[in-house]
This record gives sequence, structure tokens and C-alpha cells, in this order.
Amino acid sequence: MSTPSQPVDDDPLARERLHLSSSRAALRAMREDSESLDIRDVTANWVNAQILERQIGERVKALADLSDTPLFFGRLDYLHAPGADRAEGAEGERFYIGRRHVHDADGDPMVIDWRAPVSQPFYRASKKDPMDVALRRRFGYTRGDVTAYEDEHLCEPGDPSVAATASKLLQQEIERPRVGPMRDIVATIQPEQDEIVRSGLGGTVCVQGGPGTGKTAVGLHRVAYLLYAHRERLARTGTLVIGPNKSFLHYIEQVLPALGELSVRQGTVDDLVARVEVRGADDAAAAIVKGDARMAQVLRRALYAHVSMPAEPVVVVRGSRRWRVAAHELEEMVRELLDRDIRYGAARDALPQRVAHAVLVQMERSGEAPDDRVQDAVARNSAVKAAVKQVWPVVDPAKLVLRLLTDARFLAEHAAGVLSEEEQKTILWAKPVRSVKSAKWSAADAVLIDEATDLVERTPSLGHVVLDEAQDLSPMQYRAVGRRCTTGSATVLGDLAQGTTPWATRSWQEALGHLGKADAVVEELTAGFRVPTDVIAYASRLLPHIAPGLAPVASVRENPGFFELRPVAGDAEVVAACEESLRHEGSTGLIAADARIPALAEALTAAGIGHLSPGEETTARMRLTLVPASLAKGLEYDYVVLDEPRAVVDGEPDERTGLRRLYVALTRAVSGLTVTHTAPLPPELELELG
Repeated sequence: MSTPSQPVDDDPLARERLHLSSSRAALRAMREDSESLDIRDVTANWVNAQILERQIGERVKALADLSDTPLFFGRLDYLHAPGADRAEGAEGERFYIGRRHVHDADGDPMVIDWRAPVSQPFYRASKKDPMDVALRRRFGYTRGDVTAYEDEHLCEPGDPSVAATASKLLQQEIERPRVGPMRDIVATIQPEQDEIVRSGLGGTVCVQGGPGTGKTAVGLHRVAYLLYAHRERLARTGTLVIGPNKSFLHYIEQVLPALGELSVRQGTVDDLVARVEVRGADDAAAAIVKGDARMAQVLRRALYAHVSMPAEPVVVVRGSRRWRVAAHELEEMVRELLDRDIRYGAARDALPQRVAHAVLVQMERSGEAPDDRVQDAVARNSAVKAAVKQVWPVVDPAKLVLRLLTDARFLAEHAAGVLSEEEQKTILWAKPVRSVKSAKWSAADAVLIDEATDLVERTPSLGHVVLDEAQDLSPMQYRAVGRRCTTGSATVLGDLAQGTTPWATRSWQEALGHLGKADAVVEELTAGFRVPTDVIAYASRLLPHIAPGLAPVASVRENPGFFELRPVAGDAEVVAACEESLRHEGSTGLIAADARIPALAEALTAAGIGHLSPGEETTARMRLTLVPASLAKGLEYDYVVLDEPRAVVDGEPDERTGLRRLYVALTRAVSGLTVTHTAPLPPELELELG
């Protein structure tokens, strides 16, 4: 690392600062060029003008220069010009690697987008495989200004098997205090992460990663990479990031815009299936049955039970002629449509056309010459419409689900051999409901309605979907997500040890089958970049009890972090622990069982300590967040005070789910963890304390 102060010609750091200044000026010029574009004479109509104006607006936003965000973070000095014949002795080139492409007035690149092929060696090159790179330089920044640099000479003589010295700048960036929303990791992507980020659009990737392994960041950066490599295709088909809750989405929402990507939608599974208003809640037993993949079979049976075989012929009157389609012919049409296994609604739309075609065949045999207009007219004939309504009636998906949940006979008929009698009783509503609007639908009910809707009419597919914290989804929720990427691909992110729902994922193979992506590649990240060694080692004591097959995360942090178990006498001492954490730079999270939140909020207020709720952005003046354990997943804080672990476990419906919730809470800290407790710790944590 170097921070010299010679004249610019002899001072490498000064030259880098000059390049940064010139690059910012070039980016500003690119933005001004976009803002000054005159589209009045290049658009054919107002619709084209609106579209082009929107695209220019998005381009201008993407070119924003964020003053506190480094424009470039690395440099590669190649031995040869990329793509050149090395035998020709082509002189090497120098590339600055950053968050977006920047070029000068002549079009020459000043900063290369981190996603470009020429940037890949910044993440992958090593002394063992230098990838034609002579020097890799990392930059250190303070509030957007270059303050240091660090060089790796990858082609110098030496034993390539000897491990490289850990980068101090890389370590500093990983350990930099967390204030505000989640940051991108373009400067710190590791080789194993980069392989996942740059995997192709055609395949689905599932990433199993313990706390702090960067799986969420990897998923978001994969989206950014795919948008770079397949922009036109994904612009047509769309991309979506699915998170577990609004707080989590708010936390990650700035990552993609910081990388210049503004077109990616974000939402929860509940957002996807929001066809009815959710005003009710299921107990765990009912939610487990409703979330079981067998419900898809029950719904299909119930839907297609509405189809009946015709008992009478259809007689179409046109002018003075009467055309008759026999009942057995109608039955053949119905059976053929059922055998084709197409959507209920599509088959219903096809049936009148089949009947009309049969009439047209009779017309042609009698010497007439009907055309397509005649066929459409016959299909709309009142007799045909009446027959179709009788044989293949319209079914409202919400009404179908409502009937299943309120009509014991109807449910028993279509769940026979699929759900046990006890399971059927579990999901039946105790009181009758007058209408779909008056029903107190639960989140699981909304997923059932979405499934039924897809049986009637195909759900549009996106080009790529990122599904984060996937381990908490039910099989039916996986199916709901899978419907959104039937013709696209997915990035599935999760940790089996952090599954905190009674229906949590048992294996990725099973989950991917429900998603419709059984051929997905499963990758495992085990290097921990966020959680300190002492903290993750303590939390990993729970793994044999919550996920016996998983390897513990191995922290790569040089700083072991701060860790303390602190018996306390009451809430005042919990508040004191928060005050101690706030003396350090960065954010603090006070995580507690949901039932403990009101009392702790009152204690903080009494002590004059302001605090935020999850999803609210921390600032330099407001750095403490009070976090219910149920909302802690995916969040991170520099310092965590974990209140009453026993209460966190007891707040869940079963012991395993409670221990998994505790595992999540224990692993939210980046620099330090203080565990406060009045009650004894769970025995799973006490056994090895000696």
C-alpha cells in the first residue's frame, strides 16, 4: 500500500487521482450529452416519442455520479492487448475497472464496466493463473476520493502454489462499517462468487450459503451481469428480485441502481399472488397443509370436475338451414381437449371453434363455401355458446378455492386419496363465508388462488427471477415463483440452516423440483466475509441440531470480532449494552423475540435513545435499529445486542424452528455481538461452554 506525496509526474497516487478526476468529468459529459438529445425530428409519433423519452431518462439516471461511491476500484495492466496474437509482441493495455463504462470525447474507454470480459481477471487472476495480467491494483477510498492503492504483480517469478498475502484494502472494504442500505460488492467479489455471478442466462443456479457468505450480493450482481450480457432479451422478458419481506427489500433496493441498473422489479411472494386482500392468518398446521404441493392436485381435480360430457346435440340455425352436431361428436371434442392438458380457459375458448369447424365441414359437404368469418359467426351462435356453458363452464379461481375451504363434501370429493381426513379438517373454515370479498383470506390461501388462476390461464413468464431467502418457502410458494420463470431462468439463494417456518425447505433438490428447475446447478458458499470468527463459531454450535448435514461457515476475517455473553438483571442493562455498542462507529441492531419488542422500545425511549424499525434507513445520527427476531433475516449491523436467546426460541411453534430463528439472530453482526440474558441460555449453546 502506498500514500506518497511527490509531484504528479512521479507520484502514482496523484496520477490515479488525476485519472479519477478526468473520469468524473467524462461521465458528466456523457450525462450532459444524454440530457441534450433532441428527439423531435427522429420520432414518427407521440408513442415513439414517449418511449424514447423514457429510455433517455433512464440513461440519464444510470449515468449519475454518486460522490461517495468510487467510480473505479481497480486497475489491470495486461502483458498483451486482449485478443491480440501474443507472438506478435503486442504491447499490453491498462484498464480501470469500475461500476459502469465511461469513455472520453473520442470514445476511448476511461473506465471499463466490471461485467465486461476484459474485467474478469480482476476477480479471477492469480499467480498460478495470471490470465495475462502483469499487475492488479486495488484502490482505497475515503468518501469517494482515492487515498491509497495496493499492487499485486501476478507475473513475477515465484512459487505459484504459495498463497498470496491477504489484501489489506480488500479486508478494509469488507469490514467497513454498515450505515444505510446494503452496498454492492463489486470491489470485493471473490473467485468462487464471480463464477456464479457470470454463469449463463440459460441455466438456473441455486446458491446454498451460510451467514455472511455474500449469497444475496451474489444474486443481485448476477442480475446486473445478465442485464449487461443479455440486455435486449431481458428488456423484453423482464427481471424480478423476490425477497422475504418489505424491510429486506428496502435494505437491498439501492444495490442495483448503484450499478446503473434501474429496470429490475422487486417484490415478495405475497406481492406476486396478490389477487385477493389478505386479512386472515392460518395456524401452523393449516399453513403446512395449504402449502403442501398435494394441494395443486386437489385444485386441479376440483377445477376439471366442472367439465361434463354433453348429453344432447347442438343444433345451429343459419337462415333456412339447420346444422346438427351429435352428442357423441361433442364428447370426442371434449375428451380430446382434456387429453391435451392445456389450460382450462384455453380449452374452453377452443371448444366453440371445434364445434363451428364441425358445422363448416357439413356446409362444405352440402356444396357451400364458408370462410373464416362464417366459422367465427357459428362459434358465437347462441346455441353453441349455451352448449359450451353447460359442458365447460366459466370458473372463478377465488370462488373455487373458497368452495374447497368451506364445503366439506366438495373438499372430500376432490381430496380423496390425496389429503387425509384430518388434513381436510385442518384446512376447512369453521364459519361459512358469503362471498370472496368478505372472506378473511390468509397468505397461504392467496397462493392457492394463484395456483388455480394458473390452471385457468397461463401466468406470464419473466426472463430471470432471483429468489432470496428461499429456504422459508412452502412447496406451493415455490410453484408460484416457478410459474413466473417457466421460459426463463432463476437464481435461488438460501441457507437450509436459516429456515424458520414450519414448512421450511428440507433439501434444495426437493425445492428445485417444486420450482420446476430440477436440473439447476447447486453451488455452496462456505467462506464467510461478514460474520467475525468468534461470532460464527459460537452460532455454529447450533448447526448439529438444526441442519446436521451442513458445513459450518469458515470466516476469512482477520479481525476475530467482539463477542460477549452477558447475564443481566433487567432491561436497563440491555439498554446499557446498546449504549456501549453505539460508542463504536457504524450501525447497531438490538434483536429480540417479537414479544419483547414493546418493553425494549419503552426502555430505550425512557433512556432517551432514539431507534429505528427494520427497513428504515440508518444515518450518522440515528444508528440503532430495534429488530423483531422474525424480521432479522437478511439484515446486518456492525454491532448486535441479542436479547434473551431463550425467548427467541420459545417464540416459535417448535424447538427446531426456534433454534433456527436464534441462529439467524446470532449471525447478523459484522464486528461485534453481545448476548444479554436473564433466563438460562438454550442448552444447545451451553453444552460446550465448559
